[in-house]
Amino acid sequence: MSRKIDMKNRITGNTTAIGTLAALFLAAAPLAAQDKPAVATPPTLGPAPALQVPQVQQAQLPNGLKIQVVEMHALPIVQATLTINGGARLDGQHPGLASFTATMLTEGAGSRDGFELSAELDYLGANLVANTTWDATRVHIGAPKRTFARALDLFADVILRPTFKASDVARQRDLKLAALLQQRDQPTAVASVVFNRVVYPKGHPYHNPIGGDSSSIVRFDSTLVRDYWIRAADPRQATLIITGDITLDEARALAAEKFGDWRAPANPLTPTPESRIPAAPTPATRIILVDKPGAAQSVITIGAPGVDRTSPDYAAITVMNTILGGSFSSRLNDVLREQKGYTYGAGSSFSWRRLPGPFVASSSVRTNVTDSSLIIFFREFEAIRESDVPADELERAIAYVTLGALGDFATTRQTNYELTALTAFGLPLATIETELAAMKKITAADVRRVARKYIDPKHLTVVVVGDIATIRPGIEALGLGPISVYDADGNPVDTAATSSTSNR
Repeated sequence: MSRKIDMKNRITGNTTAIGTLAALFLAAAPLAAQDKPAVATPPTLGPAPALQVPQVQQAQLPNGLKIQVVEMHALPIVQATLTINGGARLDGQHPGLASFTATMLTEGAGSRDGFELSAELDYLGANLVANTTWDATRVHIGAPKRTFARALDLFADVILRPTFKASDVARQRDLKLAALLQQRDQPTAVASVVFNRVVYPKGHPYHNPIGGDSSSIVRFDSTLVRDYWIRAADPRQATLIITGDITLDEARALAAEKFGDWRAPANPLTPTPESRIPAAPTPATRIILVDKPGAAQSVITIGAPGVDRTSPDYAAITVMNTILGGSFSSRLNDVLREQKGYTYGAGSSFSWRRLPGPFVASSSVRTNVTDSSLIIFFREFEAIRESDVPADELERAIAYVTLGALGDFATTRQTNYELTALTAFGLPLATIETELAAMKKITAADVRRVARKYIDPKHLTVVVVGDIATIRPGIEALGLGPISVYDADGNPVDTAATSSTSNR
């Protein structure tokens, strides 16, 4: 009993003490408020500093390997990327092969298996990554200056001497097949697959996912992967981009030592000529529904074939899309997220590739507002085409893009990335300065012009992955266009046959 009384006294005492402190704090608050200086107006921001892209030094080895170097001596770090033209456009009859092969490059090379390679990279403080875009395969390594030359030995092994062991290929193939099976239950991934299958015809490289599908990947083996890499890894199509604490002479000497013996393949792979690639049609607006019964959200993807990266309208398109859906303060995100609360985020983008990539506007919205969200998408498409954007909105978009570019060259890796991205399109680094200068001159009329040219609400493909039984009546009532039902692989579903079967 005495312990209970003592505990009660302690609680009472603590409560009293806390109450006393609270009273003192509240009494002092008005004094603190009086001492706080009032801010009448926000500080005026000065003009943004002009971006000055770094100087790029160039060289070339006798085998055709091009070298680009940007010296950045502030930190003892060096980044290198070898980019080989072609990428997933070299897949041919084996969708996903380029991407899969890039994954296999780091699974074993030279005398090391994947574990030994990883352990030695860790010892050197280096990181090694290989991946594929639609236009290039890239292998990247970064390391401290003192271990960079040794790290390049591993880098060269991965590129010139990958093992592609049958057991490793089989293991990665099984992992990839399992991942594809999981993606069938991910509405965003399904929407992307279906959208590209519908928008780009068979025979077009973008018709298939960049990572391939189960029907192609199940046939991958070490012989196929090895043959692909022998024919795709061509020094004449490659550029070694090095940024950081290194000089051109040092970079050229290292490149000659590690890659001087690299020879061109006897039978190189080349992308299908553009003249033989079927054009992506732009039919009247249509709705593609993919059923996910009981889904709490609908994944909406709206778009059409876009434009390639070298378009003279690049600057105007970038500013226009920043206003429409390319930033957090964009119109689509502001209305769908901030004003309506339909989604966590909405946006739009143009995929910049050598061949015209798609324009896509997308969002994941609550099921019960699917039709309302579609109304907002199409309303914003019309608005940016038919009305001049206000001066302050235009100024904000231009500032968003130009100020963002100032941070793209802050580190050796960021600089390496920017240079690598432009190299894939055969563009010099100075292109960025030219395009930023052009963006500062974009007018409201320019925004309307490119919106009208590249976003046509009467010729869009709308893919919605969601609970068809719930969302279809509302979508039909909008009258946007004919409605079809597709499966998760992008194949049309015979709804009449399905309905007949279900009624038996």
